[in-house]
Amino acid sequence: MRIFVIAGEASGDKLGAALMQGLQELVPEVTFNGIGGPRMIDEGLHSLFPMDEISLMGISEILSQYFSLKARIRETAEAVIAAQPDVLVTIDLPEFSLRVAKLVKDRSDIRIVHYVAPTVWAWRPGRAAKMARHVDQVLALFPFEPPYMEAAGMRCDFVGHPVVTDPQASAADVARFRLTYGLGEAPMLLILPGSRRSEVSRLAPVFGEVIGRLHKARPDLRFVLPAAAPVAGLVQELVSDWPGRPTVLDPRDLGAEAAVTKRSAFAAADVALAASGTVSLELAAAGTPMVVAYDMNWLSRQIIGRMLRVDTVTLVNLVSESRVVPEFIGKNCRPAPIAQSVQQVLESPQGQARAMALTMDKLGLGGPPPGLRAAQAVLDGIAAGQGRRL
Repeated sequence: MRIFVIAGEASGDKLGAALMQGLQELVPEVTFNGIGGPRMIDEGLHSLFPMDEISLMGISEILSQYFSLKARIRETAEAVIAAQPDVLVTIDLPEFSLRVAKLVKDRSDIRIVHYVAPTVWAWRPGRAAKMARHVDQVLALFPFEPPYMEAAGMRCDFVGHPVVTDPQASAADVARFRLTYGLGEAPMLLILPGSRRSEVSRLAPVFGEVIGRLHKARPDLRFVLPAAAPVAGLVQELVSDWPGRPTVLDPRDLGAEAAVTKRSAFAAADVALAASGTVSLELAAAGTPMVVAYDMNWLSRQIIGRMLRVDTVTLVNLVSESRVVPEFIGKNCRPAPIAQSVQQVLESPQGQARAMALTMDKLGLGGPPPGLRAAQAVLDGIAAGQGRRL
């Protein structure tokens, strides 16, 4: 069996490697071509070119590389058509992946599977119908997504979220972390302002004022901020004058210990203040209650605010079908109510425990690994597609 698989970001490389492991477990005679990062290459992928050539974020960055991106899209589509794989699997990165899928489908009957459903449940529902013109099957990370994809005419399989397979810190890890950073038994707030320069810069003033209010109200509260590698320097600069002297965990300094230190910080925290995103699932996996806050630039706030179709953007709330995680989004992202909410969660953390456990259960904790489930769904889809052609 020949599989062509495309990923363009670190998260996609992780999903792709797990999928490849699952396929090799189910189909020993399988080969992989495509585009991927180090994890996928370690699993046997022959990458057409380095993944980071298509790992572009933001409109200005994409526009600056527009012609080279178009060339890579054409090159990739030609490679897929020439390879005639049993299936093309594109992983997230819709700006690149779905353009390749369109070119391939226009010129062949190669089966196309897209891994990670677009957030049509949140905004821009028309994207599903556009995808259906050249995508046969979608692999969804969340259990509420299949109906949206199926309504547009695509097969959609919920395969579980990779967060359920992420390693968690042990009690010994937590004790070592608290000892190393001199936390003792003090209550601890984990600060998570995001991983992109734009969001960190926008949230830092708000989060800094929140910390100031909390430090004044709770002098015993300790603050820890695990910085994402791409913004570690910026974070160090922005928090230098924050009250409470937050401890910044800089992955550039931690080296090989960065991952276990981050896991330990998540598990050691009594409460977290986090930007909106998948980090809420990481916190739920660690059993850490949270408050979510996020803001955008004025134009994005106006556009997305009018298009949003849900009353919460926090994934724990959505998956658990509850609204127990407080969130402060857009114009509501203000220091005073955020600080008050953090104090309330710190004093009564048990209110989120059931929702976090239910979220992990619904995402597949304790069941077959998502990579194996994804592999089985791909194979089932190929078999069903061949049956229809016969």
